[in-house]
Amino acid sequence: MGLPWARIVTSLREYLESSPLPSVSQISRSTRTPFHILVSTMISLRTKDEVTLAASERLFGAAQTPAEMCSLSEDRVAELIYPAGFYRTKARSIRETSRLLMERHGGDVPAHIDALVALPGVGRKTANLVLGLGFGIEAICVDTHVHRIANRCGWVDSRNPDETERKLEEVLPRRHWIEINELLVAYGQRVCTPTSPRCSSCVIARQCERVGVERSR
Repeated sequence: MGLPWARIVTSLREYLESSPLPSVSQISRSTRTPFHILVSTMISLRTKDEVTLAASERLFGAAQTPAEMCSLSEDRVAELIYPAGFYRTKARSIRETSRLLMERHGGDVPAHIDALVALPGVGRKTANLVLGLGFGIEAICVDTHVHRIANRCGWVDSRNPDETERKLEEVLPRRHWIEINELLVAYGQRVCTPTSPRCSSCVIARQCERVGVERSR
């Protein structure tokens, strides 16, 4: 018998109903533009949500399209997204990605994972988030929260995010693939934290094996 996924997802959704969405999810709801979702996801890596939101807003205020992004200097992009983590490296990747979108894809973001991960600064996590939020294509975006919670709960037993993605695809119904990221990211920030998770108030405690949990609240 499989896990009660509908109950798990509903419990998470109801608990987080009044909580702010992760930064890229907020951006995706204000603009369904795949390019904006792609760039904001690149900015979000190792960066707090509030910083990502402000940096993305400043950048998109100056450049809305790949062509406009190419017209900005690398220093200007870096200045606009500062203080995002690794802002200079991200500025270089954003400009180069914009150039390649113009050169290879006619200025459009490709709706295929192989083409996305061929872009600089774009891994499977970013690519899957763009596919899901930008195109509505069923894909599981596995970041540190999804990887941690899926293994902690015992839903999968995996060593890295790529393996977690493959194993979740085997057990998680496709209708939940897009939503699971934003649910677990928000839940991981508030309840299922990396250290000392709030197990006493967890709404999915019955579906959690607490693998590796040595101390909790």
